[in-house]
Amino acid sequence: MSPRHLHISDYDYPLPPERIARYPIAERDQSKLLVYRKGNIGHTVFSDIPQLLPPDSLLIYNNTKVIQARLRFRKATGALIEIFCLEPYSPRDYEDNFRQTRSCEWLCLVGNKKKWKGETLTTPLLSATLVAPHGDSYIVRFEWEGTSFSSILEALGELPIPPYLNRATEDSDLKTYQTVYSKIDGSVAAPTAGLHFTDRVLRAIDERGIERDEVTLHVGAGTFRPVKSEEVGDHEMHSEFIYVTRYTIERLLAHGCRCTAVGTTSVRTIESLYYIGRKLTGTPHLTEEQLHVTQWEPYEEESPENREKRTENNGQGSKVKGQYLEAILSWMDRNHTDALRTTTQIIIAPGYRYHFVERIITNFHMPQSTLLLLVSAFIGDDWHRVYDYALAHDFRFLSYGDSSLLEP
Repeated sequence: MSPRHLHISDYDYPLPPERIARYPIAERDQSKLLVYRKGNIGHTVFSDIPQLLPPDSLLIYNNTKVIQARLRFRKATGALIEIFCLEPYSPRDYEDNFRQTRSCEWLCLVGNKKKWKGETLTTPLLSATLVAPHGDSYIVRFEWEGTSFSSILEALGELPIPPYLNRATEDSDLKTYQTVYSKIDGSVAAPTAGLHFTDRVLRAIDERGIERDEVTLHVGAGTFRPVKSEEVGDHEMHSEFIYVTRYTIERLLAHGCRCTAVGTTSVRTIESLYYIGRKLTGTPHLTEEQLHVTQWEPYEEESPENREKRTENNGQGSKVKGQYLEAILSWMDRNHTDALRTTTQIIIAPGYRYHFVERIITNFHMPQSTLLLLVSAFIGDDWHRVYDYALAHDFRFLSYGDSSLLEP
């Protein structure tokens, strides 16, 4: 069956509200860790993770940083308008946009939109003008004086914690809702599998000889968006910005095109490289915009022509993957750059064949979500056993919850 025709109701499970972790535990690395390895299930604490990974392996995590993306404006009438910055619109580049000192435009969600008739909203430091609708969001122009837009967000914005926590953002979230290795501004949600890492765990990983590397995927609000259609094919994924350096590509090659990915955001970034490299193998002079990975692109492999090619290349999977990574390096050489900046819309669902990721460290995800589809694509129907075990052993769920190490 094509993943488009999967029924999202088949990826449901009972999640009592009291099992959703509304706050993190006091020590990040003392959270529970479920270990699923080749069909066997057990659990330990997260601080044991270095001993559970092979000493010669490669660990890749997402270094994105959550921005204070929620802005509030009050009209003269008293109406409160909430503007949630999703992604830069003009300039489109994140770094360039954050550096602006007078004006910029963002794609935004608007709360209480019916009360905003298009007039300019103002605070002492910032004004906002509604430019135009854009899909299910809006283009909003911001204007201010004398500092960078990143400083404006830091001064006026609020960190957007997930809506299912059912509480307001608190001062403690400014620290606990960031990974210890976050450094690249841009996300509106944390890559939460990384919240369990501490400096102590990272040192133990290094001491064990496990190589660490980083990618960037700026998480969009689409990560909270439930699948409302019965068939997965009717659900549209949001595009997300990714940034991968030459060094990361070289490390993947050095490790036989295999890695352990921290979180679903790292998975989507790393697996997107396969399709970017495949495109460049056939058409080497594409622009960064043309390297965008579309939602259903992975499943185009299932055409009879591509299936026949895979049969001819049977047993040479690693060679093909290596060629695709080399194609990205060649593209970097031609474009005189040491990094790949593009976007991905990839959906990973049952029927997907993983290419680079051999282990995933990930939290426990919302029922009927695309993230649960990704887990199911990785470990098959055993996702039911994993989630039943977590529920039976008092694991905490979702963003501030416990974690798992999955190895098919």
